[in-house]
Amino acid sequence: MDISNIIKKLDLEVIAGYEGQEIDVQGAYIGDLLSVVMANAKLNNIWITIQTHLNVVAVANLVELAAVIIAEDMEIDKDTISKANQLNIPLLKSKDTAYELACKLNELGV
Repeated sequence: MDISNIIKKLDLEVIAGYEGQEIDVQGAYIGDLLSVVMANAKLNNIWITIQTHLNVVAVANLVELAAVIIAEDMEIDKDTISKANQLNIPLLKSKDTAYELACKLNELGV
């Protein structure tokens, strides 16, 4: 399932990376410790986190993640938004918890 369909089905807010929504998501990863995400997230995973600083985009780019969902309606740093737009990484936002998002993604077959 591509990012644009996930955005619609989960009612996610698109914060940045509007042009990167055609990627086919190949799973999900939940984590807030960046080094663990770098070691364990897979290519084209969608990453669920509450971290909002600039390094989130760097990790997403390094691992070649499909998108990042910021859970729990956390406030996202302006530098993070700018860098996500520059690198065309979909940066999405939800009021749901990471657990709720994971359950919904599982229901969608992600």
